[in-house]
Amino acid sequence: MPTKLQKFAEFKTFPNAFTYLYDDFLISEKKFEHYNLWNKNFFQNNHPIVIEIGCGRGEYTVGLAEHFKDKNFIGIDCKSNRMWKGAKYAVEKKLSNVAFLRTRVEFLEKVLAPDEVSEIWITFPDPHERKSRAKNRLTHPKFLKLYKKFLKENGIIHLKTDNNILFEFTLEVLQNLNIQPLQLSFDISKETQPEWEYIKNIKTYYEQLFSEKGHTIKYCCFKISNANL
Repeated sequence: MPTKLQKFAEFKTFPNAFTYLYDDFLISEKKFEHYNLWNKNFFQNNHPIVIEIGCGRGEYTVGLAEHFKDKNFIGIDCKSNRMWKGAKYAVEKKLSNVAFLRTRVEFLEKVLAPDEVSEIWITFPDPHERKSRAKNRLTHPKFLKLYKKFLKENGIIHLKTDNNILFEFTLEVLQNLNIQPLQLSFDISKETQPEWEYIKNIKTYYEQLFSEKGHTIKYCCFKISNANL
């Protein structure tokens, strides 16, 4: 198994891997090279773009890409040594509808243009359980406002988590914003409808870990609009 430094180095060589260099862009305010051009420059098609925020090892990004051949997927994380696994797998399997980007969520509006993204997946993020850390939860209104800057009107946000605090917080945020979830489950293992199959079967490393420990996996998806925010 390669070391962390070896993964950092190899990630930079993958044709499907990119890095948004924090210091350079903070100083220059320059936007990312594929800003508003992901379809044209990288994917070379007009398929919808789906992003996974905090993709970790990239299992979910890759799993979605294999399931939905008619969509493009970008896994986003701040650690390239994590994404190395997913990027390498995608290269080896010749998955042309997958990219990975090393950046921070705060910089996404410089990476993705208005109306460039059709769906967002947030899978097993840090729940920041302490109330004093609530503003760091990826479903906090400040992040929903950020997502709206590049998410299409009627674009969908998906949340998958085992954490009760984060899930209940998210549902409270949606209620306060008068947003009705499109789909909602407090235990996806109990859902039997066909539309739940891929949600149940595609799993991240952490989901597998949490499931084996007996944690119930929760899921909701919803739309946001300017009227809500």
